[in-house]
Amino acid sequence: MTAVRDVDFSKVPGVLGRIVAGRVQDYRDADPDLGAPRAGERRFEAALRGPSLSLIAEVKRASPSEGAIAPLDPATAARAYEQGGASAISCLTEPRHFDGHLGALREVVGAVALPVLRKDFVVHPAMLREAADYGASAALLMVSVLGEAVGEYLEMAHHLGLDALVEVHDERELDIALGSGARILGVNNRDLTTLNIDLAVSPRLIRRARGAGFGGVLVAESGYRTAADLGPVRDLADAVLVGSSLARSGDLARATRELLAP
Repeated sequence: MTAVRDVDFSKVPGVLGRIVAGRVQDYRDADPDLGAPRAGERRFEAALRGPSLSLIAEVKRASPSEGAIAPLDPATAARAYEQGGASAISCLTEPRHFDGHLGALREVVGAVALPVLRKDFVVHPAMLREAADYGASAALLMVSVLGEAVGEYLEMAHHLGLDALVEVHDERELDIALGSGARILGVNNRDLTTLNIDLAVSPRLIRRARGAGFGGVLVAESGYRTAADLGPVRDLADAVLVGSSLARSGDLARATRELLAP
């Protein structure tokens, strides 16, 4: 099973386009074959369906907007997040802009009992196969990158037994995601073409998704630094994804506990 739609990744604009171009080159000769179907456990989805706001804590060493953030050891950071009360871990594997690598994913998966999301800019089926091979429970699929092809990549993720966090930033992308059959929707407050953050984006699009009848998991992403920042999404979202503010805190377990404080 492979993608049946060609995606013109050269049309992805701005900073995001530069990141995507690098990943397209990295995987230009990769084998698209996914192999036999694998059973899905939906561990990532289940972890985000708790009675209160769940946290996906991110192992994040660098970013395009901030440069170097913290020289985190992936396994140590993941264990600290788990101790602090995170429900899931996000592990960046993009090397040029986020100082990530696939080995970090394996280290994180081996260090914690929590489900792990491979956070990367998926442009090729092989990236999903790698996520499954390295023990991830979920992978990120970005509508800003994949466009209308996100539904086919979602089918590939499910073929591999993976959950998928389908990410959107505006109304057009949300409509595509809602039509794709996604069970987990992430709303990114950051415009990845400009790197600007607007914390009003998640509440607005989450309300729109619920108004459209979406009954799956909704995740608010990017820009959250304090428990007070989470106020506008606490009763709307099922989960939040937080990276930079936790990663640079110096005490990851304590920062996680403080962020989750009611």
